[in-house]
Parts: sequence; C-alpha cells; structure tokens
Amino acid sequence: MNEAIEFTVGFSHGVEWGWLIGVYLLLAGISGGAMIVALALRYYKGQKEETPLLKAASLVSFATIALGMIFLVGDLEKPLYFWKILIHYNFSSVMSIGVLALCFYIPLSFLMVAIVFESIITPWLQRSPLAPLVRIYPLLRSLRKPLEAMTFLLALTVCAYTGFLISVLVRFPLLNTAILPALFVASGLSAGTAFSSVVAAFFFKEETHSSDLKTLHAIEWPVMAAEILFLFMLFVSLVLGTQMGKSSAPAFFEGAYAGLLWIGVVGIGFGVPLVLNFALGKKVASSHASFYLSGISSVVGVLSLRLFILYAGQTFAL
Repeated sequence: MNEAIEFTVGFSHGVEWGWLIGVYLLLAGISGGAMIVALALRYYKGQKEETPLLKAASLVSFATIALGMIFLVGDLEKPLYFWKILIHYNFSSVMSIGVLALCFYIPLSFLMVAIVFESIITPWLQRSPLAPLVRIYPLLRSLRKPLEAMTFLLALTVCAYTGFLISVLVRFPLLNTAILPALFVASGLSAGTAFSSVVAAFFFKEETHSSDLKTLHAIEWPVMAAEILFLFMLFVSLVLGTQMGKSSAPAFFEGAYAGLLWIGVVGIGFGVPLVLNFALGKKVASSHASFYLSGISSVVGVLSLRLFILYAGQTFAL
C-alpha cells in the first residue's frame, strides 16, 4: 500500500490521471476557495450574523469536497480498498499528507454547516429521535472561533495540496513545478468565489449588488490577474528551463489539449467575465443574467485549467 500512495517518481506509461481526477481537483478547489473567502470576509467585516454568503459557502464547501472524494476514490485501481490509505501513512508522500488534511477538513466543513444552520437544524432535531444531539450546540458555539480558524487553515491547505499532489511527478515538466500550487490556490479562490456567490444569490436570495457580493466582485479581478500571471510564469519556466521542459512548452499551443487552454481557460474563464463586466456597458454588467453567466464561466474556466494541466502535462512527456 505504501507503493500505491507514493507518487514522487512518476507514472510509467500513458495518461494515468484522467477526467475523474480533473473534476476532483476542481471540486476540492471550489470547496477550499469558498470557505477561505467566506471566513476571510466574515473576519474582515466583523460579521456576527449568519449571512447568505456564509450559508452558501459552508454548504458548497462540504458538498463539493464530499462529492470530490467520490470522484477521487472512483479513480483508484481498487476503490473498495480506499480505506487503507486512511490508516497507512507515509509522511514523505504528498498524497498521505493531503489525505490527513482531508480527514480533518471534511468533518470540520460539516461542523461549519451544523453551526451556520443551527436555527434550522435545532428544531428538526428536537422533533426527531436524534434530539439529544441538540446538547452539543452550546459546545460548538463556545468553540466557534477556533473551529473557524482551523477550517480556514485546512481550506487553504486543501487548495494548495491539489497543486502539490501532481507537482511531484518529476517525469512531467509541465506538472513538476513549484508554480502549480500557487496557480491552484488562485484558481480555487476564483472558482470558490464564483460558485458560492451564485448559490448565495439563487438559493439564499442574496441581492447581486449586496455589500458582500460587491466585495467579492472587487477581489475577483486581482485573483484573475494572479491566475494569468502564474500561467505566464509556468510557460516561461518551461521555455527557459531544461531541454525536457522546452519539449513540453508546445503544449500551450499545439496538440488536442491546447483548445482547453485557449477556449476553456482564456476564452470562457477569463474572456467572458471581462466582456460582460467591461465591454458591454453598465446595464449589461449590472444585470442578473451577467452575474450568473460570469460566475458559471469562471467555474468552467477553472475546470478547463485543471483538465489542461492534467492531460497536456502527462501527454507532452510521454
């Protein structure tokens, strides 16, 4: 089992990690990004109430990481033996460290849902056979601040870990770079912000021009600029790097997966929000349709980025 979770050498043949891992990387990024942004905004504004954005982000964080684990386990060669990874740790393995972080992050994200939705959950519990569980709420309220701090740090770890997870594959220059974790953190923040904003507006009736969503909208562009910068740095590091790195640089312009970058990432992920917000006038930029389309395009762009990195990274080193 130790060999099964040690990924410091690289794959021996073919594209080993496919779309299932790509979707997992997206969902983990959304989960961590949504939690980071919502808790950071709560601390920044000194909020005490359970805002629509916090409700949306807590649900999104738990739901996406739980769903992401299904995709991750589904990609294993022997999915029914996934539990062995939970009890056999090799702390020189990035995957082992990531699994340990997830083992703490997933229950903490569930507790965040329980805390944020206390006013809804408590009456339901009191009418059910699970009524004794109501007694745990005073403890959760007293521990809320440290729980939020731990959840925030682990959410950041989960965002970065998805980049570290594949950056240790030394045979693949496009993947084996220190830039990848930073790129995945930035893109996770982008997707998490977009997805939780859409959920807050659609399900929790948050006004699209509310103070919270305006604040998120303001940080959306610096985050996008960071994504573009990290992508550029990744390309330059290949062009100016080793001969093997130079042989991988054409992945940005050639091959079947270059379309994922230029159409999915640049066109949809970056282009659509920029056009909607800056090129079509204030009336379009302030419309509800623009808000939802911009959010969805950001998530599609991040998924395209994950898939491009995975597929092009593995293909151009074969």
